[in-house]
Amino acid sequence: MSVCKSLKGYTRKHERLADIFSLLAVALLFGTLYIVLAYHTPIVSWLKKDAVIHVPIAIALLLFDIFIIYMCLNIGAARFADEDESCFHTFKGRRAGSGSIGVMFNNWLHHMEQVGKKHR
Repeated sequence: MSVCKSLKGYTRKHERLADIFSLLAVALLFGTLYIVLAYHTPIVSWLKKDAVIHVPIAIALLLFDIFIIYMCLNIGAARFADEDESCFHTFKGRRAGSGSIGVMFNNWLHHMEQVGKKHR
C-alpha cells in the first residue's frame, strides 16, 4: 500500500487530525507573511551582509516553508478524495500542451471548479 493510500485512509478515520493539518497550513502561511513583514529590515540587512551565502539560505528556507505548507494542505485535503481516485493528478492544461494562455486558464478554471464540487 502506498503512503498516499494509507494517508487517505487515516485522515478519513480521523477528520479532526486532517482539520488540524489544514489549520496548520494556514497558520504557517500567515505566520511566514507576518515574520517577513514584521522583521523586514533585519532580514534585508542580514541578506546584505554576505549575499553569496545568505541569499541561497533564505531561498532554501522559503522553499522549505512552501513545501511544508503544501504538504499540510495535502494531508488536510486527503479526506475528500474518492476511493478509486489515484493519488497524483494534474489538470488538463498541463497535459494538453497548449501554448495559449487563455486555453490554459480555462482548463485550470474548469479543474478548480471540479475540485470545488468534490469538497462540498
